[in-house]
Amino acid sequence: MAFKKIVRDKAFWKSVVVLGLAFALIYQFISMLFDYGGLDFSAFYEDKIAGTRWIRFVIGTLLAAFLYGFIISYGQFRSKIKKQERE
Repeated sequence: MAFKKIVRDKAFWKSVVVLGLAFALIYQFISMLFDYGGLDFSAFYEDKIAGTRWIRFVIGTLLAAFLYGFIISYGQFRSKIKKQERE
């Protein structure tokens, strides 16, 4: 029943959002560095956001960010609960 306890906690969802957005920003930044050989915002824009491709880009990024934030936050909150149960 730890899952229900964790998912009902508002702090958990705040953590999911913060970690997810941080992941998305860092991932896209690193992706730009590797794909374009530096900070080439115009090429990044043309490749990822121009035209109708931005919808797919945004949905994919937000989905990946949510999954990452959820998994990491759940692990953190679960370990915190286990630590409290041991004490």
